[in-house]
Amino acid sequence: MIKAVAAPGRLQTFLAFDFGTRRIGVASGTRLLGAAEPRGTIRSGDFDAIAALVKTWQPDALVIGVPRHPDGAPHEMTAKAQNFGRRLAGRHHLPVFEVDERYTSVAAEAEGAPDVDAAAAALILEQFFREHS
Repeated sequence: MIKAVAAPGRLQTFLAFDFGTRRIGVASGTRLLGAAEPRGTIRSGDFDAIAALVKTWQPDALVIGVPRHPDGAPHEMTAKAQNFGRRLAGRHHLPVFEVDERYTSVAAEAEGAPDVDAAAAALILEQFFREHS
Protein backbone atom coordinates (compact mmCIF):
# COMPACT_ATOMS: atom_id res chain seq x y z
CA MET A 1 0.00 0.00 0.00
CA ILE A 2 1.25 3.48 -0.85
CA LYS A 3 1.23 6.06 1.90
CA ALA A 4 3.03 9.34 1.32
CA VAL A 5 4.45 9.20 -2.18
CA ALA A 6 3.32 11.28 -5.12
CA ALA A 7 0.75 9.65 -7.35
CA PRO A 8 2.18 9.35 -10.86
CA GLY A 9 0.46 11.59 -13.40
CA ARG A 10 -0.52 8.59 -15.53
CA LEU A 11 -3.02 7.65 -12.81
CA GLN A 12 -6.17 9.58 -13.72
CA THR A 13 -9.29 7.70 -12.59
CA PHE A 14 -9.82 6.73 -8.96
CA LEU A 15 -12.25 4.96 -6.67
CA ALA A 16 -12.18 5.98 -3.02
CA PHE A 17 -13.45 4.18 0.04
CA ASP A 18 -14.51 5.38 3.48
CA PHE A 19 -13.98 2.14 5.39
CA GLY A 20 -16.16 1.17 8.33
CA THR A 21 -16.82 -2.11 10.09
CA ARG A 22 -20.48 -2.07 8.97
CA ARG A 23 -20.53 0.12 5.85
CA ILE A 24 -18.08 1.36 3.23
CA GLY A 25 -18.74 4.63 1.44
CA VAL A 26 -17.65 4.77 -2.20
CA ALA A 27 -16.79 7.67 -4.50
CA SER A 28 -15.25 8.02 -7.93
CA GLY A 29 -13.36 10.85 -9.52
CA THR A 30 -10.79 11.97 -12.02
CA ARG A 31 -7.59 13.87 -11.47
CA LEU A 32 -8.33 16.08 -14.50
CA LEU A 33 -11.39 17.60 -12.82
CA GLY A 34 -10.04 17.25 -9.29
CA ALA A 35 -13.55 16.40 -8.17
CA ALA A 36 -15.23 13.33 -6.72
CA GLU A 37 -18.79 12.05 -6.81
CA PRO A 38 -20.38 9.90 -4.10
CA ARG A 39 -21.34 6.48 -5.52
CA GLY A 40 -23.21 4.93 -2.64
CA THR A 41 -22.55 2.68 0.30
CA ILE A 42 -21.91 -1.04 0.39
CA ARG A 43 -21.88 -3.53 3.23
CA SER A 44 -18.45 -3.95 4.79
CA GLY A 45 -16.78 -7.11 3.54
CA ASP A 46 -18.81 -7.24 0.31
CA PHE A 47 -15.85 -7.74 -2.00
CA ASP A 48 -18.14 -8.85 -4.83
CA ALA A 49 -19.76 -5.39 -4.80
CA ILE A 50 -16.31 -3.79 -4.79
CA ALA A 51 -15.25 -5.99 -7.72
CA ALA A 52 -18.34 -4.85 -9.64
CA LEU A 53 -17.46 -1.21 -8.94
CA VAL A 54 -13.89 -1.76 -10.11
CA LYS A 55 -15.18 -3.43 -13.28
CA THR A 56 -17.64 -0.60 -13.94
CA TRP A 57 -15.36 2.37 -13.22
CA GLN A 58 -12.03 0.78 -14.28
CA PRO A 59 -9.95 2.97 -11.97
CA ASP A 60 -6.21 3.43 -12.35
CA ALA A 61 -5.82 3.38 -8.56
CA LEU A 62 -7.77 3.16 -5.32
CA VAL A 63 -7.79 5.54 -2.35
CA ILE A 64 -8.74 4.60 1.19
CA GLY A 65 -9.38 6.83 4.14
CA VAL A 66 -7.32 5.87 7.17
CA PRO A 67 -8.59 7.24 10.48
CA ARG A 68 -6.24 8.75 13.04
CA HIS A 69 -6.63 10.58 16.32
CA PRO A 70 -6.49 14.41 16.26
CA ASP A 71 -2.80 14.28 17.22
CA GLY A 72 -2.03 11.95 14.29
CA ALA A 73 -1.62 8.86 16.45
CA PRO A 74 -3.10 5.59 15.16
CA HIS A 75 -6.80 5.12 15.86
CA GLU A 76 -8.37 1.77 16.80
CA MET A 77 -9.63 1.60 13.19
CA THR A 78 -6.29 2.53 11.57
CA ALA A 79 -5.00 -1.05 11.25
CA LYS A 80 -8.41 -2.31 10.04
CA ALA A 81 -8.54 0.30 7.29
CA GLN A 82 -4.96 -0.46 6.27
CA ASN A 83 -5.75 -4.18 6.15
CA PHE A 84 -8.75 -3.39 3.94
CA GLY A 85 -6.42 -1.47 1.63
CA ARG A 86 -3.99 -4.40 1.44
CA ARG A 87 -6.87 -6.72 0.56
CA LEU A 88 -7.99 -4.37 -2.22
CA ALA A 89 -4.45 -4.20 -3.61
CA GLY A 90 -4.15 -7.99 -3.57
CA ARG A 91 -7.53 -8.63 -5.18
CA HIS A 92 -7.47 -5.93 -7.84
CA HIS A 93 -3.75 -5.49 -8.54
CA LEU A 94 -4.09 -1.72 -8.42
CA PRO A 95 -2.10 0.86 -6.47
CA VAL A 96 -3.82 1.78 -3.21
CA PHE A 97 -3.15 5.18 -1.66
CA GLU A 98 -3.90 6.11 1.94
CA VAL A 99 -5.39 9.46 2.97
CA ASP A 100 -5.77 10.74 6.53
CA GLU A 101 -9.54 10.83 6.87
CA ARG A 102 -9.90 12.70 10.14
CA TYR A 103 -13.27 14.45 10.35
CA THR A 104 -14.52 13.54 6.86
CA SER A 105 -17.69 11.91 8.21
CA VAL A 106 -18.28 14.90 10.50
CA ALA A 107 -17.83 17.25 7.53
CA ALA A 108 -20.20 15.16 5.39
CA GLU A 109 -22.82 15.25 8.15
CA ALA A 110 -22.38 19.01 8.56
CA GLU A 111 -23.00 19.44 4.82
CA GLY A 112 -26.27 17.53 5.21
CA ALA A 113 -25.23 14.70 2.91
CA PRO A 114 -28.02 12.14 2.42
CA ASP A 115 -25.41 9.33 2.34
CA VAL A 116 -22.74 10.34 4.84
CA ASP A 117 -20.42 7.41 4.09
CA ALA A 118 -20.38 8.02 0.33
CA ALA A 119 -20.00 11.77 0.86
CA ALA A 120 -17.07 11.10 3.21
CA ALA A 121 -15.48 8.93 0.50
CA ALA A 122 -15.84 11.85 -1.94
CA LEU A 123 -14.18 14.19 0.58
CA ILE A 124 -11.35 11.66 1.01
CA LEU A 125 -10.81 11.55 -2.75
CA GLU A 126 -10.90 15.33 -3.10
CA GLN A 127 -8.33 15.59 -0.31
CA PHE A 128 -6.17 13.10 -2.20
CA PHE A 129 -6.43 15.25 -5.34
CA ARG A 130 -5.37 18.35 -3.37
CA GLU A 131 -2.41 16.52 -1.86
CA HIS A 132 -1.30 15.12 -5.23
CA SER A 133 -1.92 18.02 -7.60
